[in-house]
Amino acid sequence: MTRDAAAPAQQRDAPPEALDATAIQSILEAHHGTEGGLVAILEAIQNVCGYLPAEALRIVADRTGRSLVDVYGIATFYRSFSLEPRGKHIISACLGTACHVRGAARVVEEFERQLGVKAGHTTPDKQFTLETLNCLGACALGPVVVIDGHYVSKVSRSRVKGLLDSALAGFADAGVDQDKRLFPIDVSCPCCNHTLMDKAVAIDGYPSIRVTVGFNRRHGWLRLSSLYGRDRTMAEHEIPEGTVARFYCPHCHRQLIAAMACSACRAPMVPMVVRDGGVMQICSRRGCGNRLLDLV
Repeated sequence: MTRDAAAPAQQRDAPPEALDATAIQSILEAHHGTEGGLVAILEAIQNVCGYLPAEALRIVADRTGRSLVDVYGIATFYRSFSLEPRGKHIISACLGTACHVRGAARVVEEFERQLGVKAGHTTPDKQFTLETLNCLGACALGPVVVIDGHYVSKVSRSRVKGLLDSALAGFADAGVDQDKRLFPIDVSCPCCNHTLMDKAVAIDGYPSIRVTVGFNRRHGWLRLSSLYGRDRTMAEHEIPEGTVARFYCPHCHRQLIAAMACSACRAPMVPMVVRDGGVMQICSRRGCGNRLLDLV
């Protein structure tokens, strides 16, 4: 769950090589006593640095009273964290079964050829980091690639160069109405089947998805963009980065929680039924952005 996928934290001129102790102390103070704890602290550091420097982990361990082993364990457990500098543009290519049978391996090979690096590495100019994942949760749309938070469906080898050029030009400069990578969905509550669409409030030119959230002893409404691949939100109360929120249906008031946890950060996933058949799930952690779309 992120504020705006079109302007991700990775879009910086260049990731800095270190983070000074004063900046880390400010992050520690800002997250003192909040939900998310150590994970939220590390997320904030990575948002500033682009990765988790070894010195930053030592400072966090010292200031929080946690062992370095514990801090390092969290930093290596979640796929969203990186201990090495990452590129300005992050490319995540799916190699799950559905994407693989549609030629995903050849797409990855083309990215490797164009970038001159193998998957799991960053280009020497720090412009691109290429990663592969087991599943990005949109199996019906494979091969799927995510670049700077944008989901791109049905990717072929011939599209790779154009995608790299678009990333360098800045995806955020394109209007959502011309962006063919985004598409609207209509969802309802999996418990009472009441629609969650709010036609009275639009986001990105489409009816928003309205739910109720609870976090840090607060309770209020949250509206999400109904464009799949666009993570813009509006909220009654600002949700701190790294916070795991509880999602509820505004009609039957039951909690929306899936049986599975987020593959990236292990927070609960939030299920919604897609009107034309299928289920969409989004991560309940603010800033994670992980999602699954299973269409029938």
